[in-house]
Amino acid sequence: MTRFLSHKIRFYSFACIALLLFVHGYNLNETYLVSFSLVDEPLTFTTFFEYFIANGILRFRIPLLFLISGYIFAMQDKRPYKERIKKRFTTLLIPYFLWSAIGIGITILFLQFPVTKDAVVAAQLDQMGSKTLYTEMSWHDLLIRWTIAPVSFQLWFIRSLFIYNLFYPAIKWVVTKYPKVWFGVLTIGWIVGFAFFFIESMGLLFFSLGVWLKKMEINVEKPPKWFSHYLSWLFFIGLCVIRTFLAFETDNSDESYSHAPVFILLYISSAVSGILAIWFSADAVVKWFIQKKWFIWSSSFAFFVFGLHVPLLPYITRIFYHYLNDVPNYRLITYIVAPCTVFIYCIAMGAIIRNYLPRLYNLLTGGRGI
Repeated sequence: MTRFLSHKIRFYSFACIALLLFVHGYNLNETYLVSFSLVDEPLTFTTFFEYFIANGILRFRIPLLFLISGYIFAMQDKRPYKERIKKRFTTLLIPYFLWSAIGIGITILFLQFPVTKDAVVAAQLDQMGSKTLYTEMSWHDLLIRWTIAPVSFQLWFIRSLFIYNLFYPAIKWVVTKYPKVWFGVLTIGWIVGFAFFFIESMGLLFFSLGVWLKKMEINVEKPPKWFSHYLSWLFFIGLCVIRTFLAFETDNSDESYSHAPVFILLYISSAVSGILAIWFSADAVVKWFIQKKWFIWSSSFAFFVFGLHVPLLPYITRIFYHYLNDVPNYRLITYIVAPCTVFIYCIAMGAIIRNYLPRLYNLLTGGRGI
């Protein structure tokens, strides 16, 4: 790996996590977003802007993170597989359970005070759809939420990533022997939304793509001859704009989800074009940021931001609502200010814990940023 590629991977890994807060900070009436989500609200600047950002141009992040993860894991083939999996247990599974417990702890703490309790109730973050407060749940119910349905719902990423790492030998074999069949099947699975247990087609597709790019020694720093910077950005932005307008114009009462195929294809096309546009067109931006000491320092807390920002952000958003309800454009203000506030708080907490409790920080981050 060249020095610049290393810098590029660091930059985009941190950027994807930082931008994740503006996805999870989405605060329209229906906060749960999937690729074919519609908006059952009037079209205003606030509603258009939030959907365009959260469910449009920022949807490239998770595919890109999986792709980077697959590429990096494939780089380590000289090390024994068992040794790597043992390390991934430390860097992924232990942080998963620790951050899941912290998410439950934050939720229980917030339930102790009237305003924050209202924020927890309003956020409705329980993945199993229960309205029972965590302070009133049995130990069995809390155990389920700690292990498989964390209130810190973003942790699904590192759980799935560990599973893909576990199956790496099989993935490497199939992407090198039968790449067309494998990627064809996974692409179809992505389109239809296929998932089994903790394995879903999109993540497996891009993790596999990262492995394939490394195993085939594809130059990921130089754009292919057919690539057009102009067309990639045109497709990326244009498809996101079209999809956003359609989210407002499509009949939300259609329970058959007949609109889903169109939205999914638009989402896939915009995500792929977005990855290409951003990866190959922003080298100057990467070089500028990577030369800044404050960026290098901040990016070392990327995993800490990832682990801590939920459930804090949804709760803080609801607290903002409580106090800003009478302020004009309070939803747009909240969408911009709440993620920035939580982001700064996460970095500050990361810096404090790394400085005063380095062993704890090491466990929470799997040894990252030390």
